[in-house]
Amino acid sequence: MTGGMPGPAPHDRMQPEGRRNSQGIRIDPEAEATHEPRQAVLSALVKHRPGVLSEVSALFSRRQFNIESLTVGPTVDSDTARMTILIEEPEPGIDQAKKQLRKLVPVIEVTELDPTALRRELALIKVGGEKPDDVNAVAEMYDGQAVDASTESVTVEITGSKQKIDAAVEAFKQFDVQEVVRTGAAALERGPKTLEKHD
Repeated sequence: MTGGMPGPAPHDRMQPEGRRNSQGIRIDPEAEATHEPRQAVLSALVKHRPGVLSEVSALFSRRQFNIESLTVGPTVDSDTARMTILIEEPEPGIDQAKKQLRKLVPVIEVTELDPTALRRELALIKVGGEKPDDVNAVAEMYDGQAVDASTESVTVEITGSKQKIDAAVEAFKQFDVQEVVRTGAAALERGPKTLEKHD
């Protein structure tokens, strides 16, 4: 009489398909699938209180999400603030970012904005002041204006899409760009749809 577990012999048993990692654990083909990164704009309504920004930043740092920009400011309700977070991640990472944000206590509501949403940022561009008239001419091309000027430098303010800001910075390089400060994206859905807190 031989001992052993009842059932078919090892070579007769069904073998799961797919690769195994170095510990011998089977890798789920779906989890292993390669997803191309894409940009997503997440809009979050949060409680307007100290420490919220650090909580969100810490979450994204722990999860190693690739943040392109993050802006935050008050809303029409003094108790809430609105965050606009631009991330670039594969599809599973974007879904995970939304799920993890919703778990934070200060977060009231999270949504991903439609690709056609209004998206704007503000830039302050400081250039050399040797040719102020030429600087103003370029600023007008991008609907900008000089907000500070001296004999050494001119600072121009421009608001618009990321592509418009990129093009303006490139155009101002002829005047020796000294500094550039950009706010990052602020975004809203088009039409009457709003992000509101739900009771």
